[in-house]
Amino acid sequence: MTAYEPVIGLEIHIQLATRTKMFCGCELSFGESPNTRTCPVCLGLPGALPVANARAIHFGLMIGMAVGSELAPRSIFHRKNYFYPDLPKGYQISQYDEPLCLGGRLADVRIHRVHLEEDAAKLVHVGASGRIHASDASIVDFNRGGTPLAEIVTEPDLRSAEQAGEWLRLLRTTMRQLGVSDVNMEEGSLRCDANISVRPAGTTELGTKTELKNMNSFRFIERGIRAEIARQEAILESGGRVAQETLHYDPRPNAHPPITSLRSKEEAHDYRYFPEPDLVPVAVGQEMLDAARAAMGELPAARAERFEHTIGLSPDSARQLAFRAELGDYFEQALAAQVDPPPPPQALANWIAVDLLARLRDGEGTGGDPNLSRVTPAAMAALCGLAAAKRVSVGAARQVLDRLVAAGGDPVAIVQEEGLAALDGGDDLAAVVAAALAANADAAERVKTGNAKAIGPIVGYVMRETKGRADGGEVTRLVNEQLGI
Repeated sequence: MTAYEPVIGLEIHIQLATRTKMFCGCELSFGESPNTRTCPVCLGLPGALPVANARAIHFGLMIGMAVGSELAPRSIFHRKNYFYPDLPKGYQISQYDEPLCLGGRLADVRIHRVHLEEDAAKLVHVGASGRIHASDASIVDFNRGGTPLAEIVTEPDLRSAEQAGEWLRLLRTTMRQLGVSDVNMEEGSLRCDANISVRPAGTTELGTKTELKNMNSFRFIERGIRAEIARQEAILESGGRVAQETLHYDPRPNAHPPITSLRSKEEAHDYRYFPEPDLVPVAVGQEMLDAARAAMGELPAARAERFEHTIGLSPDSARQLAFRAELGDYFEQALAAQVDPPPPPQALANWIAVDLLARLRDGEGTGGDPNLSRVTPAAMAALCGLAAAKRVSVGAARQVLDRLVAAGGDPVAIVQEEGLAALDGGDDLAAVVAAALAANADAAERVKTGNAKAIGPIVGYVMRETKGRADGGEVTRLVNEQLGI
């Protein structure tokens, strides 16, 4: 069987967080009654003239700076002509050969272009089938029509569904940090299409690509890409030919097949682009560039680099915290807390990303955001410091964390109240170890003859007797000492 390499590029539409639409004064909203946020301009009525939203252009420049694009000193809008019921003018105002931003890179993925455009309206299909048939009807909500969008087009640099998902999460965090969008996928503020092809591993020629649409969560994006890669590989293995087409992914578990065709793309669509005659060119001056640059804070990629090279976190921990702004903020607040003893940065990162998040996912109503939990950053730092200094065992520290998640509080006080302070290596702990060896004579004999894994029942006995207060490393040392190893 031939080994194949996927080649993936993404097209991402980001709804910009302006107050009004791209070319008119209608206020943006989500969840309003249908067709209540419209005017002659966004409905395309005769004689209505558009005016470009300066705030959207400002946000576009910020996005371009964030991904290292070349910013055009002069950019123009075009009419992209096609008919669809959700496009009242019969064309979309977009950008073609003179976009606002060209090139760039975010992490290991090159950016082809970033351009501004208006969104279409929203079609709602009514009927049991979920698709348009003679017995079904489609209705249009024009509230979304004219919403300002930034379209980010990547080069085909991604090689797996997991890599695409991770990169999209980085992009979402970057946009959120910039403040240009809330990037809520459930509200359509971030939408992604994937262009996918496969080729024999080790070759450089690109295969026939398909465009995968209708993916509204990171989980579904990854699942959809995996399903399309598998579909293309199966076609090629059977001697078939992949057709260039636009595809729909159905994420329902009982969907067979999960990938279905929407329309063929064998022939390039002629959109008959021409410059929008009712809009003047965008001339990007130094004042606009200075304003965009001044509005930008530290971006996730730069934060990850600082976490790794300045603070000393592992690359994986640095990315995990930096690529989720709420985790990075919480970590930095905890690291800055005045506690004694202070927590080692890597240990603190591990406690936050592993132990704390696991408990928050179990239903604390925080959405996985530790800033919304009862565990303050200072409490997390204090607990981590106690564990790192071996003033409490890891097991006891986890008991304290359970208390903090449930009710908050001070870790030092909880340790005192519950009697969870670590036992030192004195006579009391040595006596418990001796009892453990006597109660687990078979395990003790196996440890003595070189079977290190057999120590488990002995350590478990000690932990039960000490209510988790004993340090595992010290228990192991005493076991070896008393067995004469």
